[in-house]
Amino acid sequence: MPEDRLTPVTVIGLGSMGTALAEAFIKAGHRTTVWNRTTTKAAPLVAMGAEHAASVEDAVAASPLVIACLTTYDDTREALEPATAALGGRALVTLNSGSPAGARQMAAWAVGYGARFLDGAIKNVPSAVGAPDTLLYYGGDRTVFDEFESTLKVLGGDTVHLGDDADLAALYEMAVGGTLLPALVGFFQGAAAVQARGLAASTLVPFTAKWLEMINSVLPIFAQEIDSGDYSKPMSSVNLFVAGITYDEELGQEANIDVAWQAPLHELLRRAVAAGHGEHSISALVEVLKQPERMA
Repeated sequence: MPEDRLTPVTVIGLGSMGTALAEAFIKAGHRTTVWNRTTTKAAPLVAMGAEHAASVEDAVAASPLVIACLTTYDDTREALEPATAALGGRALVTLNSGSPAGARQMAAWAVGYGARFLDGAIKNVPSAVGAPDTLLYYGGDRTVFDEFESTLKVLGGDTVHLGDDADLAALYEMAVGGTLLPALVGFFQGAAAVQARGLAASTLVPFTAKWLEMINSVLPIFAQEIDSGDYSKPMSSVNLFVAGITYDEELGQEANIDVAWQAPLHELLRRAVAAGHGEHSISALVEVLKQPERMA
């Protein structure tokens, strides 16, 4: 597409992710306006061809599509407050952390000032922005997504609209993100354990990657069990995981590492057994998570 037909874009917030977003738009030929409270962060982007707005109001007024990439919804509203008069009729896309409730509040605020609102999430690191397989998903005004889909795909080729509810991206972000910290802490525990034997943490990487591939392969099966409510044909039962609790504790003692972070997980397993799920699939834990008050 000729450069003069590409959608002008404004990027608000120039942290590591915001900078990566702006760089992707610049490299794709979009007229890109940037703004950040710390003005020095704009200098490298200006050197690449971006326009640095003197104020956030000027930044919003410069483009029909405004991408806000700050830390939280509160931060986004605070940054945009001086520019509310310029929001009317513009597409505002937020790419920040927060809860579904926060996304709904953000949507109400933006629409209240006449903006067309779309909330999104970037499911990768800044260095992956712009790659064909980088996933971004959005919830909110479908007309915004349809109008600017080709522009949004500059940020990642795997670009998905989840639905018209403004909180869907935040919902999926938190639902998917719940796997991140436990998986990382599990790897860190393993790293501490092998280092206690004088081995390098790097020796774990190929085996952990293979293990994660296995987990990926069984997720559809677990999802089907959860959706159907039938946990009677387990690949791995709750009781099998309960039997491993002793081994977790022994590893902590042998390697002199703190495995206390696993205690709530062990308690969840025991609650599942008490609820009659011992011989059921490990995916039956979702029933305990949905009704914790009944498992007390």
